[in-house]
Amino acid sequence: MTLHTPPPDGGRIVDEPMGEALSRRYLAYALSTITNRALPDVRDGFKPVHRRILYAMHQMRLNPQSAARKCAKVVGDVMGGYHPHGDASIYDALVRMAQSFAQRYPLVDGQGNFGNIDGDNAAAMRYTECKLTPAAVLLMDGIDQNAVDFRPTYDDQDQEPVVLPAGFPNLLANGSSGIAVGMATSIPPHNVSELIEACLTLLNDPEATTETLMQHLPGPDFPTGGVVVEGRASLLETYETGRGGLRLRARWEVEHLERGTWRIVVTEIPYQVQKGRLIETLADLIDQKKAPLLGDVRDESAEDIRLVLDPRARTVAPEVLMESLFRLSDLEVRIPVNINVLDATGTPGVMGLKACLQAFLEHRRDVLVRRSNWRAERIEKRLHLLEGLRIVFLNLDEVIRIVREEEQPKAVLIARLNLTEVQADFVLDTRLRHLARLEELAIETEYKALTEELAGLRALIDSKARQWTRIGKDLAEVRKALPSPRLTTFGEAPEGAAAAPVEAFIPREAITVILSERGWIRAAKGKVEDPSELKFKEGDSLSFLVPAYTTDKLLVAATDGRIFTIGADKLASGRGHGEPIRLMIDLDEGVEIVALFAHQPGAKLMVVSKAGYGFIAPEDDLLAQKRGGKQVLNGELAVCLRVTGDHVAVIGDNIKTLVFPVTELPEMSRGKGVKFQSYRQGGLADATVFAEETGPEWVDGGGRRRNWPDWRDWLGKRAAVGRQGPRGLRKFR
Repeated sequence: MTLHTPPPDGGRIVDEPMGEALSRRYLAYALSTITNRALPDVRDGFKPVHRRILYAMHQMRLNPQSAARKCAKVVGDVMGGYHPHGDASIYDALVRMAQSFAQRYPLVDGQGNFGNIDGDNAAAMRYTECKLTPAAVLLMDGIDQNAVDFRPTYDDQDQEPVVLPAGFPNLLANGSSGIAVGMATSIPPHNVSELIEACLTLLNDPEATTETLMQHLPGPDFPTGGVVVEGRASLLETYETGRGGLRLRARWEVEHLERGTWRIVVTEIPYQVQKGRLIETLADLIDQKKAPLLGDVRDESAEDIRLVLDPRARTVAPEVLMESLFRLSDLEVRIPVNINVLDATGTPGVMGLKACLQAFLEHRRDVLVRRSNWRAERIEKRLHLLEGLRIVFLNLDEVIRIVREEEQPKAVLIARLNLTEVQADFVLDTRLRHLARLEELAIETEYKALTEELAGLRALIDSKARQWTRIGKDLAEVRKALPSPRLTTFGEAPEGAAAAPVEAFIPREAITVILSERGWIRAAKGKVEDPSELKFKEGDSLSFLVPAYTTDKLLVAATDGRIFTIGADKLASGRGHGEPIRLMIDLDEGVEIVALFAHQPGAKLMVVSKAGYGFIAPEDDLLAQKRGGKQVLNGELAVCLRVTGDHVAVIGDNIKTLVFPVTELPEMSRGKGVKFQSYRQGGLADATVFAEETGPEWVDGGGRRRNWPDWRDWLGKRAAVGRQGPRGLRKFR
């Protein structure tokens, strides 16, 4: 790096490669994002914005017993004094700490509209009010007693805590989530009583394993309840490594009605799922026929959640209906677990359950020692003053004389009674009424009590065993202050019929698939006896008429060489004109549909390009899971037929015809294929597959079908030129 001479107008020029300059600056930005925004501290479970909000509210004395203040006031104080960022981000963080459906133990007592589980936003900060909850007070207990370190705020005008004292393991109790540069965190909430029980187990046995701790802490406990259906072995691995995930389901029950009918009532939905959006999803599944077992969904919620699901038929088992909905909607979600946190030194890393609890306990011991030292210092100062008062009471008349007669009473008191300067000042500042006989007794009582307390504090500071015992007692008191029965239970996902794919429960009904020239598709019930009676939009007409069943998959072949898959049960009713097929598959502009089939397992298709190349493709390999279909043929698809015979007949634009056995064609899933027929100019006009016993048929110019008994005269080898076909033969269909 070369440092040039500064220009006359000031500044400096640094000769440095752009890549290195950008890399160093981006690394600084990434570290700032990780440590100051995205990852929580393992000791108190907070990111800086949450810590600053709570500390600002503590400074404003917004304790649970006080009156609430406007959130706008709190946000303004946080933004002006501690957090120089946008007010919206600060208010969003404050709102989340007040939402009982987002926080297992809310830390802000919000008054007004703070949003709801439907997904509605909170009211503007000028309308809402807030104060601290008892849980938040426990997290800041001792913050004014030198329990934690402080650092200057962003403008050096004040001090803010580096970490909160944290009376309970808030990191795991309320959880956290965040995305940084190159790393993320996702920690589910837990039950604080179970967490404290695990901490006490760890205090009694520091060598306790994660499996032992899980006997007291079986898994997460979400504020919205629900049922965890993850196996114990999977949860154990997640807690040991700090990475993994779990499946969380809605809680439901069956309500039996008259005449053997029933309905399902959902009383708890998974964590962080918006009820309004969930209902919309279920309604869309019904409209799109993706949930064939569900008849209707209603929201009858008041203060408690109550979603009513009506089955399409009472013959379906409730377990089967719910299993299908669990796979199709957010009635079941997967909760990721990634306990990526900052340790006591500010270093990011992934921790397991035991490591998190150990870090919390070490923090609590540090807080206890610091608070004890702070208290001991103040007791020593008070005892020093009380000792001065005891000397005064022993020489009360002399003290009064000195104060009345001496010009420099302070110096005389120090010299005559051997007092310190601090004691002399205290005596001179003491009111005369405090020198009464009763006050002497009170001073002796206070002196004795403080002496005993100081001895206890010094014993506590000098003994780790006493410290751990005191921490255990403090945690037990916290458990009494935050009683909370478990909301989330554990279960197992059923196996067998209930776990079968949704398609297995679609009623098998005969339909006729109707596709028009302009691409409108629909399904008519049963068999269409007279296609001429079908109605289409003005200027449109019939293109394909395919018999099928509602359980079938439809294969749609397009000229760009792709084959798409559509579920027959997803088609619109045949009463109207249907819907455009381009809404169901990603068909590019200018691409036309060549063929439409109802999929037959084990069947094969012959695909041929306009250039005369092609192959045989197994239908099972052509089924696509995405709207974009599968690219099968490289080239412009001209013919796509199901292989129902043993010979192939092709005709080119030059009207030359060739017949050869199907066995000469390779079987492939995708590609260009082999040459069917050679052309000097032009390309393929048409092709067909036929059985040797029946022979092929072709259509003349008048639309009449004709037999071709002497087709063997055109039999040859694949890729030959062929010869002039029968008079009038231009196409086979």
